Amino acid sequence: MSPIFVRSLPFGLYITVLVLEGLLPGWAPAFDLRWLYPVKAGLVALALAVLWRHYTELRSYGLPLKHLLLALGVGVVVLLLWVSLDAAWMIMGDAGKGYNPTDSAGRIDWLLVAFRVAGAALVVPIMEELFWRSFMQRWVQRAEFLALDPSRIGLKALLVASALFAVEHSQWLAGLVAGLAYGWLYIRTRNLWAPVIAHGVTNGALGAYVVTTGRWSFW
Repeated sequence: MSPIFVRSLPFGLYITVLVLEGLLPGWAPAFDLRWLYPVKAGLVALALAVLWRHYTELRSYGLPLKHLLLALGVGVVVLLLWVSLDAAWMIMGDAGKGYNPTDSAGRIDWLLVAFRVAGAALVVPIMEELFWRSFMQRWVQRAEFLALDPSRIGLKALLVASALFAVEHSQWLAGLVAGLAYGWLYIRTRNLWAPVIAHGVTNGALGAYVVTTGRWSFW
């Protein structure tokens, strides 16, 4: 299979369901759109599992302790910046109410929370880092991206991939900062698991923050 295809398919499935979320209110107004998230995360997880043997950059599971600590630190720093960079001019379009797992009485549906946190912390980081960092960031630098050592990624490729990553998020400035941080981490460690772990820490901790504070717009 094409190395571009196998790294783009999970991301493409995610975006397709995201588009569907915008269309469903007109097609099926009675459907609870919150249950599309488990579908979206499940489809991506299935695609990753089926294509896993093609992801050579993820075959090495070990990270030196210093790189693991660096990844954890980057994940926490990105989280702190993410919840701070939410001024009106830092948001693209209408952020809306976010993913609100409460019912009409204000009670939290913990099954929805579990699906959301698991998808965001375990599935999305692998899917996005494969697409944005391993593929896009290296491809901008060199068309034969699989042959490119991550340490050889230049500033232009880092900026382009991070800018595109930012456009994917309504909090575009926070997305840009996150893209630069994860991209730098990939270059620094030369191991895709480092940004995957950092991304997972950010998303997992953000989930805990959102549930604790009720600031659903961050979801």
